[in-house]
Order: sequence, then C-alpha cells, then structure tokens
Amino acid sequence: MAGAYFTGCAVWAFKDWVGSFYPKGSKAGDFLRLYGDRMTAVEGNTTFYSMPDAKTVDRWATTMPPGFRFCPKLPRAFSHQGKLMPFVDEAHRFLQTLMPLGDRLGPLFIQLPPTYSPEQLADLRDFLTRWPRQTHPIAVEVRHLDWFAEPHSTRLNQMLSSLGVGRVLLDTRPVYDCIDTLDDDPQIGSERKKPRVPLQPEVTAPFTIVRYISHPNLAYNQTYFDEWVPRLRQWLEAGTDIYFFAHCPQEAKSPTVAREVYHRLQQAGVALPPLLWDVAEQQKAEEDNSSAQLSLFG
Repeated sequence: MAGAYFTGCAVWAFKDWVGSFYPKGSKAGDFLRLYGDRMTAVEGNTTFYSMPDAKTVDRWATTMPPGFRFCPKLPRAFSHQGKLMPFVDEAHRFLQTLMPLGDRLGPLFIQLPPTYSPEQLADLRDFLTRWPRQTHPIAVEVRHLDWFAEPHSTRLNQMLSSLGVGRVLLDTRPVYDCIDTLDDDPQIGSERKKPRVPLQPEVTAPFTIVRYISHPNLAYNQTYFDEWVPRLRQWLEAGTDIYFFAHCPQEAKSPTVAREVYHRLQQAGVALPPLLWDVAEQQKAEEDNSSAQLSLFG
C-alpha cells in the first residue's frame, strides 16, 4: 500500500499571503481555515515558542478540516535546556493538551539545539523510550554536526529505527550552496537562520518529515527538486507516509514551493489527488466567470 503525502508550510498566520495564497481581504481570524482549504499539513511552529491553552487547541480542532495533519514541534522549554529526561513529564503533559486534535494530530517532532551532541545519546534514547510512540509518532531533528559523522550517524539511525522514531530531514542546501556558487545569501536579514548541516536522507520509521529550505528564486531549486521527487516517489511506493514542509527566507514564497513539488510528484506518476489550493483557485475562477456573465445579462 502506498504511503500518504502531506504538504504545507511552517505557519498559517502570515499576513503577506493575503492576495496571493489567501484571497484579497482575508482577515487574520480566517487564516487557519483558509490554510486548511489549501494545504494538508502544517508544522505548527507556534508550539516551539509557547504551549497552547485548551481553548486554542479546541479552536484548532474545530477549524482544521478532516484529513488535515498538525505536526507540532515540542516546546523549546523542554528541548533547549540541556538534557531531555528532566522534562519528560512536562513533555507528556504537552502531548495531553493536544489530544482534542484527535486524528488531526500528526507526528510531533523535537528539534535539538546545536549544543546537544552525541554525548547525550543515552539521554535521547531514554526520553524517546518513555514517549508513547505507538499511539503518537515522534521524529527527531539533530543539529550538532557530530551527529552527521560516523560512527554517530549510524548509531543514531539504528537507535531511531529500533524505536520506530522518525528522523527529520532538514535540507538547507538551496540557501547555502548559492553562497558558494553565486555569492548570493538569501538569508541576509533573517532573524533565525537555518543551520548548515549535511543532508542524510534516511528513513527510520513508517513516516518521515522533510523540511525543505527553499531558495527564493524558484528556478534555483530545480536541481534539488530533481533529486527529491524520485526519492519521495520511491518512499511513497514503499509505504512511507511523507510530511513535506516548504520553508523560504522570503516566507511569502513558501506555499509556491510546496505546490511545485506536489505538481512534480503528480507529473512523475504519483497518484495524488488535486492539491486543495488548486481546487480553491479553480472554484474562485469559476465563481468570477459566473459573476462576469451575470453582469453582462443583468
């Protein structure tokens, strides 16, 4: 059975999407509903900075459409304080606050800081062992460069595989290779630059999370798209569920990147339904055409 493909961005509340990704005149209170009408998943980066209250989670649950997936990042209050085990109970309480999302809750992921090295492997293993992985899948994103070198990379992948934990695949090549080849840094001015880490596309669980950091110039990404599309297709054919999130230093362009990869997968023969964003645009065009015809005969 083929895997499922979910795609989206890191956030939904980006006001500069109004007039492009969102219709003209859209209000902030409608952003989540509009986002769910166009994409199938969101990282929910908001949870990294603060824990949502029950009222907020209930609103998310009632606003997100069926089939949508929310993939929250564990709060940095747990992940960026040194060892993880002292916060395992708090992490479980965080998970409980998300229970109203029901089947809209996708895999969670924990983003480890650059200071969290392979020396903490036992701490990471103990934390993940305590996590209810069978009912609530989780993935790990590492940033300390030693995790990408041997023997640590193999040890990490083996540990994650044995626990059924995903490894977040962060691809920052598009925003760093261009510095070397074009003397072009698209992250200039960014408050939070993404780290320059190697891409190691290993699947360690029945699902994977891809965080693709796009160059703002869509054409510059073509080489990377040419790599990713066959890889994603192969994983889907093997039954792996994929959560593909598009980022861009110019956030206004992130949805277009997600759509481009989606279209390329369709062109490569992957049996995906029409992208919701495309459906919404087609419906809007038909409504505008009907209104125009009525005005001619009104």
